[in-house]
Amino acid sequence: MGWNSWDCYGTTVTEEEVLENARFIRDYLLPSGWDTVVVDIAWYDPTARSHGYNEDAPIVLDAYGRQLPARNRFPSAEGSTGFTALANAIHDMGLRFGIHVMRGIPRRAVEQNLPVEGTEWTASQIANHGDTCNWNPDNFGLNHGHPGAQAYYDGQVAQFARWGVDFIKVDDMQAPYHDDEIAAYATAIARSGREIILSLSPGTNLPTTHIDHLREHANMWRISDDLWDRWEDVHAQFARLARWAPFQRAGGWADADMLPLGRIGLRAERGEPRDSRLTPAEQQTLLTLWVMGRSPLMMGGDLPLTDKATIERLTNPALSRVLATATNSREIIREPKSQGSGEIIVWAASSDTSHFVAVFWTGGSEQELTVALSSVVGPTAARESWAACDLWEQGPAQNLKLDAEGRFAVAVPSHGVRWFELVPAMSKTASAGAPPEGR
Repeated sequence: MGWNSWDCYGTTVTEEEVLENARFIRDYLLPSGWDTVVVDIAWYDPTARSHGYNEDAPIVLDAYGRQLPARNRFPSAEGSTGFTALANAIHDMGLRFGIHVMRGIPRRAVEQNLPVEGTEWTASQIANHGDTCNWNPDNFGLNHGHPGAQAYYDGQVAQFARWGVDFIKVDDMQAPYHDDEIAAYATAIARSGREIILSLSPGTNLPTTHIDHLREHANMWRISDDLWDRWEDVHAQFARLARWAPFQRAGGWADADMLPLGRIGLRAERGEPRDSRLTPAEQQTLLTLWVMGRSPLMMGGDLPLTDKATIERLTNPALSRVLATATNSREIIREPKSQGSGEIIVWAASSDTSHFVAVFWTGGSEQELTVALSSVVGPTAARESWAACDLWEQGPAQNLKLDAEGRFAVAVPSHGVRWFELVPAMSKTASAGAPPEGR
């Protein structure tokens, strides 16, 4: 759980903006589990701009072709100390520090034929000159048939480790899937001597057939293109998370992308400054789906400028608790209603002491939906008495009663969700108090 600069600042975030968001996390979000701050793409470009990338950007490099922070944006970055001062400041707040980097080696390093640290080779020798990213002009891929390619990644990650980096998001890794690049980067992290989380991006059409390779080499991997504040983007993640949910496990997580909530688009790649266009109901749906699908949570909006209601959603204690304790998360129902008015989608999960159920409705107006208790807790347990807590209302689930056929009915708003924790009625240990019996 953390914050990433992309949705609000694109390629242009500054040191002070990073620190302002870090201080906000320390003061308001850290107790709720939010603990990571990530500087996204192009921190090494002094001419970075909104709404796109610069061709032939004057990327700041060290003598070995490794990116350095642009001093006009990160004034504390002196020489090879790079992000050390910023990382130390964030660590002093009790937070982890992360950065984004593109796969491969900067073209400028290749053009200047800079040496690879500790070797006899040069950037031009280790670059794959025919391998480029189709949406970002900064880098060439590496030729992993050459031993200098691994040496370059080893040196790059070793430098990041010296700076105090805890999280690296490596982009252009999965579309197409670069198995050699992924393995090489994981090797470099292992050799760095520092515990660093490796996140891979983007996730365009990522198939589950890569799961063994992903688990071996990465901690997080995106499962879609960039997600923005549009209902169609959120809706598309239902199918993706349902596909990946059976593969989620500690240490290796399918990532449904950052949360385009709060104040976004300040200097972003897409759109103008705005509050998230997702409705409050859609925002609850997004957060609930990500949690039930066990996706990492990375807030994308500028936190000091984000509205109070969004911050209250982010600090709902159910988010971190369900992420930490739920197992067997899965989509159990996905059925269209009559005349194509929308779908009822139900997710279920369990912990040692309770069951969690999320009832989603994708239609355009409020709908009363019914769910069989047995589909959530199993047919035998459904004969017992259960108590329910409404996880968004953070209190007893009023009026949640079973009918004669063992079903409960809930009114769900357009594009919305009702999210409950069910506990045996005798224990009544749901986190928000002792709710009324459901049966």
